[in-house]
Amino acid sequence: MTADEPLRLGGMALRNGLLVHGPTSWAAAVRRPDGTIAAASGRKPRLRGPVEAVPGARGVLRLGEAMAVIPLVKRALPEARLPWQDARVLGAAAAATLGGAVLRRRVRGPMGEAAVAGISLLPSLLALRGGDLAAYHGVEHKAIGAYEQGSGDARDATKEHDRCGSHLMAPLLASNLAGTALLQKAVEKPGPLAGAAVSLASVGLAVEVFAWAERHDGSRATRILRRPGHELQRVLGTREPTEEQLDVGRAALAEILRAEGR
Repeated sequence: MTADEPLRLGGMALRNGLLVHGPTSWAAAVRRPDGTIAAASGRKPRLRGPVEAVPGARGVLRLGEAMAVIPLVKRALPEARLPWQDARVLGAAAAATLGGAVLRRRVRGPMGEAAVAGISLLPSLLALRGGDLAAYHGVEHKAIGAYEQGSGDARDATKEHDRCGSHLMAPLLASNLAGTALLQKAVEKPGPLAGAAVSLASVGLAVEVFAWAERHDGSRATRILRRPGHELQRVLGTREPTEEQLDVGRAALAEILRAEGR
């Protein structure tokens, strides 16, 4: 990558700000209760191992790195409020876990897994429907999109983005259903470990599909693969942010560029 090429950035919306991932660093900015903006950055942890080059496993490894950043953000910015840092969302997550366990016992096969997958989305939908999380999800896409396109200010960019995690949902659900159907044909009574292995493999496959779509940007197959994710972003996942919220996104973007030496 040359100094003139834009960095490949990713992000995660917070309840009061934005976390941005760069190639080697992370940066975050949040709106404090007193109205001021706080920003921080640091080096990203790297998970090494022989699976780094293995398709499927490498995607799980990269997701693990993204999760490992979160405690670093909270330590540097105690004011940062994570997406699930809400009593209602935590309650919904506990109810979804319990409901999923009951469904798995009562409804076997792909239909049961589809129902469990649907229930597991409820905490995320609840988080997006309350507070400013959906607006900061829009900030994430607009700030990163404007930077990547060199199109000027974030307010003019779209609130949907081609690399949003929502594009993982369709391949994740499809691979999970297919994996569960194959497992139940191969094993009479699959145990929890086998189910966890299918779930992990589904995540890895979904990440590989996501990466393939990025390598084949603009193809008809990629447009089809991204349609469910774009609709999810448009209808539920994002909301047009205010100028004050965009200012937080600008601060996070400036901090990641500083941390990456840009």
